[in-house]
Amino acid sequence: MADRPARRRRPRGGAPPVEPPDRLPAIAASLRAAANRFGTPVYLTDEAAVTAAAEELRAAFPDPWIRQYSLKANDVAAVVALATGPAHGLGANVVSRGEWAIARRAGVANPRITFEGVGKTDADLAAAVRSAGGGDPIGWLAIESSDEAAVLVARARRAGLGRGPGRRRTLDVLFRLNPDVAPETHAGLAVGRGGAKFGMTETELSATVEMVVAASAGLRPRGVQVHVGSQLGAVDAWRDAIRRGLAVLGLIRGGVPAFDTLDVGGGFAVPPIGETGPRPARFAREIPKLLEAIPVDRRPQRFAIEPGRFVVARAGWLVGRVLHVRDRGGRQVVLDTGMTELIRPALYGGRHPIVALTSLGRPVGVEASEASSQEADISAVHGPICESTDELDEHRLPPLRRGDLVAIRDAGAYAASLSSTYNGRPRPPQVILMSSGELVLARRRGTTAGLG
Repeated sequence: MADRPARRRRPRGGAPPVEPPDRLPAIAASLRAAANRFGTPVYLTDEAAVTAAAEELRAAFPDPWIRQYSLKANDVAAVVALATGPAHGLGANVVSRGEWAIARRAGVANPRITFEGVGKTDADLAAAVRSAGGGDPIGWLAIESSDEAAVLVARARRAGLGRGPGRRRTLDVLFRLNPDVAPETHAGLAVGRGGAKFGMTETELSATVEMVVAASAGLRPRGVQVHVGSQLGAVDAWRDAIRRGLAVLGLIRGGVPAFDTLDVGGGFAVPPIGETGPRPARFAREIPKLLEAIPVDRRPQRFAIEPGRFVVARAGWLVGRVLHVRDRGGRQVVLDTGMTELIRPALYGGRHPIVALTSLGRPVGVEASEASSQEADISAVHGPICESTDELDEHRLPPLRRGDLVAIRDAGAYAASLSSTYNGRPRPPQVILMSSGELVLARRRGTTAGLG
């Protein structure tokens, strides 16, 4: 099943969502040029599309909202640098020391980095404490459980956080709430459901905050983090989750005045081109109505979002070449790129539209590469990996032969960051298409010498 949101609806009383223009007509020649210059498979990130997404986020969640780019969507340092550039107003949200290091290499300072994730190790927690002890703390760390909080408290005590002349050496912490909602998305992306492994119940969260406050170990409780899921097809579950987050925060804020931050996570959908879904502004419109139910002195003073997919998905393209065209009771096309570069179709049925960049060795216009072409035919597209699950769905494509180029859409998120060298395949190069039209090699192709 595709990872399209489970339900799509037009906002009540509002205008239909506005999808930004398709960038394919403007960049098709650049996609071909990248393939011919750097070989295939090749990832290409369109700077203009990243900028457009960042600006849409800024318009929906303007300053003083804290806007963080979630590195797990795409952790290529050059892409992180694009997303978090000073013009966009985005910091970095990380889930490991590795992502933290990438964010720093991309030029993001510690105060603009926030650290969450269900799998933080003792070493991860120790690193966050060390940065605070050294006077360069990250923006905050989101605590997942009482077990994690206990380790963090012990590390903070040993480091002497919050004591002596360096009383500013504190680490701000949020607490992740499991909102127990039913997100309108693919089951594999619904991290806010009650049975998910992420976050704490309201009771667990309140007890963990009390434990951290009582420890007085230089950890400063600042608020609640909520994340519902990805590819949200409606605002209902998100609204319910934020309402619960506000209620928990308001209750605790009565006794902990510094408990002033609500991080509402990400999850804004990037539906297949031509389809609609709620835009970030639709989610943002829910916040004022939710706040009306909260006493003024119990409302959060800071708000944050941390999208990943929305910032980079549409900006990313994966270009490959045709290896085989066969008749298997219908046309079958095998490419030189597949699940090692884009595992989402095999992992949980994610659908990525595929368009032809050449047909029978000749460049084709956008019209010929899209479903409107009279010569286009349904093709079952497969990758080159020795696994039967390496399938990329059916697509309407013009006549193809070995060597023709195709481009896979919406490959900017959870493609490069989930890639592997399975079957002994070096990682593809990463190319940035600058707004000026220049192609910049941001990461070289891996080598066979680097395998194994």
